[in-house]
Amino acid sequence: MRAATMVDAQRIADAQRLLAQLGVSVADLREAQRPRVPTIAEYLPRVIAAAGPGARRTYGSYWDRIAARWADRRLDSIAATDIEALQRQAAAVARPRRNGRGGRHAGEHVIAAVRAIYNRAIADGLLEASDSPAHRVGKPRRLPSTRRALTPEELEEINLAARSSGNDVVLDAILLRLHTETACRRGGALALRLMDLDQDRGLIRLTEKGGTLRWQPITLDLAASLGDHARHRGAVLPTDALLRFRHGGALTSRRYDHLWKRIGERLPWVAAQGISTHWLRHTTLTWVERHFGYGVARAYAGHTDSTGPATTTYIKADLHAVATALAAMTGQPHPMAALIDDPQARQPRSS
Repeated sequence: MRAATMVDAQRIADAQRLLAQLGVSVADLREAQRPRVPTIAEYLPRVIAAAGPGARRTYGSYWDRIAARWADRRLDSIAATDIEALQRQAAAVARPRRNGRGGRHAGEHVIAAVRAIYNRAIADGLLEASDSPAHRVGKPRRLPSTRRALTPEELEEINLAARSSGNDVVLDAILLRLHTETACRRGGALALRLMDLDQDRGLIRLTEKGGTLRWQPITLDLAASLGDHARHRGAVLPTDALLRFRHGGALTSRRYDHLWKRIGERLPWVAAQGISTHWLRHTTLTWVERHFGYGVARAYAGHTDSTGPATTTYIKADLHAVATALAAMTGQPHPMAALIDDPQARQPRSS
């Protein structure tokens, strides 16, 4: 064993002397074996092709900006300072929004967009993880969220403003009721198809962040309204969109933007606080957590991650528990709900 070790050490020493005579280092040999590092213009199309719809929607404009700024530069020629400069510029020129935080979100998205490029390059073997300049730039610290649960009176005002204005009050009323009952995200509502509605059992199938899939209880009244809405607006095939405009086209995210802009014009406090659809999710989940506990609220939200304390692995609730919470919140019976006798757990919601 010792003799073999000495032989190996001698070979290593001989190899090192030979490399020194040739003026070549071990790093040079590794670099020679590595594929040629492409430019941003050459590599970014591959990143975009491999990205999911959510990433393309979130980072698309930033990737365009990166391509315009660094098109001819190789991935290994971009420094952390270059990325920081782009981050500052993006934050400075960010378009003011109702929920804006002084460009912090734009700066954060720049770093995430660049990291997505380098993560792909590392996975493809073009760079080592330690070579990524994007991972040497820290993201801006996130400020505490300003979202809170709406009061019943505020929720009623919002629903009244939606029902008394706009060019499609039926659609807007259904949207607000859907998000209030289910606490679903906008993406989940937009992805709904005719086949995702079970009117008899009062369920909808939601596809949301990360491709998560779950059945969510809704009141039978809302289930009937969704079914009538879809059929009257041209949904025929199982894969047809469930939520639709009056002309029959599938709902888009622009409807949400117009809806909250219009509500904000009628209710200045809505515009001032930057209230959006996500506040409805916050409102519903807060109520469920207060009355039925963390486990039911977690299931109601569709959270499947295991981050946090180890006990989250064991705190789970089934579909019947979620339906029970919905029935208590809306004051309407649900076929999958368990019977409850606690009058404190009843608070009919605005619709």
